[in-house]
Amino acid sequence: MTQAVIAALQLGSSPAGTGATLQKILAQEEAIRARGAALVVMPEALLGGYPKGEDFGARLGFRLPEGRESFRRYFDGAVDVPGPETEALAGLAQRTGASLVVGVIERAGSTLYCTALYFDPESGLVAKHRKLMPTAVERLVWGLGDGSTLPVVPSRAGLLGGAVCWENYMPLLRYAMYAKGVQVWCAPTVDCREAWQVTMRHIANEGRCFLASAVQVQPSPKALGLEVPGWDPDTPLMRGGSLIVDPMGDVLAGPLYHEEGLVSATIDLDDLARARFDLDVVGHYARPDVFALHVDERPKPAVAFER
Repeated sequence: MTQAVIAALQLGSSPAGTGATLQKILAQEEAIRARGAALVVMPEALLGGYPKGEDFGARLGFRLPEGRESFRRYFDGAVDVPGPETEALAGLAQRTGASLVVGVIERAGSTLYCTALYFDPESGLVAKHRKLMPTAVERLVWGLGDGSTLPVVPSRAGLLGGAVCWENYMPLLRYAMYAKGVQVWCAPTVDCREAWQVTMRHIANEGRCFLASAVQVQPSPKALGLEVPGWDPDTPLMRGGSLIVDPMGDVLAGPLYHEEGLVSATIDLDDLARARFDLDVVGHYARPDVFALHVDERPKPAVAFER
């Protein structure tokens, strides 16, 4: 059977914290089951939160005490991998029969990572991808991933892989993942711009793969009782835009804006061969005599102990 239902779950992190957000995810069980989804992709930083507008009291040359306290609270809201949150998500995958790709803020020692976790219905947590390059001020609070977390994961929907948010703009990362044979590109994000929709269609078309992008949706600062410098208090912090795209770059479902919900579409993996007939960027359309890409997948720990 080459057909499967893939979905993007558009949610926002709860202001009440990680535990409340986890309950929001688990509450989607019946909706996932009703769609018969083989794959559900969830947004970037869904568990742990995306602190839009926060500067953590950082100034060039010094840090403010209140910013350190803000970071402590953010650190406390992150998740351990594995941990109780991953156990709950593994249970959701098992009960629904769906593979899950979930954006979390991962706590590892004293460092936070923006991470995508991969869950299999039978095996639970099977892989993770740490964002290689946080964007702009994100680097203040998130560490950089390395080549050891660039997984591709088998599923009923096909071979899963992808990138988090603006990593999708890294052409060499995309090329490396294409070379791993990704069939369904998973793109958790908080990017709500129209330009993101164009990027998602481009990647699906370039990689000749199906694509599911899940975007956070958040109300305005006024609705949340927040003050975000430089942001209109009546404008939503994140408007969503989750969608499903086919290997020719055509939108199959979505984009969904200004509400939480499940966006889904039935895909046919036979369409991959049809699409790659005239474009396979790591196969017959490549020029290895001219261009070469070296990917270092070795872990890069700060300290290595040898005996």
